[in-house]
Amino acid sequence: MSAPSGRRALSPLGGVLAAGVAGLAYAYVETKLFTVRHVTVPVLPAGQPDVRVLHVSDLHVIPRNHRKLEWVRSLAELRPDLVVDTGDNLAHPGAVDPLLDALEPLLATTPGVYVMGSNDYWAPKAKNPARYLMPDSRKFHPEPTPLPWDRLVAGFAAAGWKDLDNRRDDVELADGRVLTFVGTDDPHLDLDKMPARPDGVPAAGTTRADAVLHVGVTHAPYQRVLTDFQADGADLILAGHTHGGQLCVPGFGALVTNCDIDRRRASGLHGWPRARPDSPGGGGSTWLHVSAGAGTSPYTPVRFACRPEATLLTLTAR
Repeated sequence: MSAPSGRRALSPLGGVLAAGVAGLAYAYVETKLFTVRHVTVPVLPAGQPDVRVLHVSDLHVIPRNHRKLEWVRSLAELRPDLVVDTGDNLAHPGAVDPLLDALEPLLATTPGVYVMGSNDYWAPKAKNPARYLMPDSRKFHPEPTPLPWDRLVAGFAAAGWKDLDNRRDDVELADGRVLTFVGTDDPHLDLDKMPARPDGVPAAGTTRADAVLHVGVTHAPYQRVLTDFQADGADLILAGHTHGGQLCVPGFGALVTNCDIDRRRASGLHGWPRARPDSPGGGGSTWLHVSAGAGTSPYTPVRFACRPEATLLTLTAR
């Protein structure tokens, strides 16, 4: 039977194109569907009360991201004990003031630590998305546009947030408990350098006898850095950078990670280098949380099956 008058039957190619357009439209909409993930990590010593850690990453802010900035401001309502920012906060030279304003409720009330990512130092450039399918997607522009990362660092420092770029530090929570940290600058730019341990401190573990946890923090979860953190005695490692794959296939997951970590660990809580430490055969692993982040490059404003996120990690006793 022929199609009714005034209508045309959709060809197979037309159907594919229509599905592609619809998928692309949804992928753009998904960049606005901000969510907070809630994850429990049994990592504290026995008998310790919970610690609530807000992990934010890869905001990639540009000044017109009003909805994203309102969501960032709302994160203070979670009332975390600590904020960990794993970098790539910026995507535009004019983004520092709007971002610091959005973070102000957290900066004013909550201790924090941070590391820098490549898009804190340099503005993103348009690139062929197929490059991410290569074994190494890095190709730096010969004349990159610098971003005012120093103003961002000044804002964090004014609030007392600790810089962990190739540094060690510790944080005292409101209840008096101490966490120690080791961090690196961005491994994706090969800026990482594992900081030396203080003289007289054991070769692995916390660098203060009264600390309840030792945490490794980096932007990009390259295997060399994760291995160094584990050797340093980190109980927990936090990273970002991957965008969770950004474009994921339902039932399959991330296609790429933009670093040398495996696709299975593109986002979420896992063990490193083996399965989760509480699973059979998982002994000797360190907890690893990779944030899928909350932004994209302004040149690829799409996410699919990978909503923009921050994570509230509830650290509990083992």
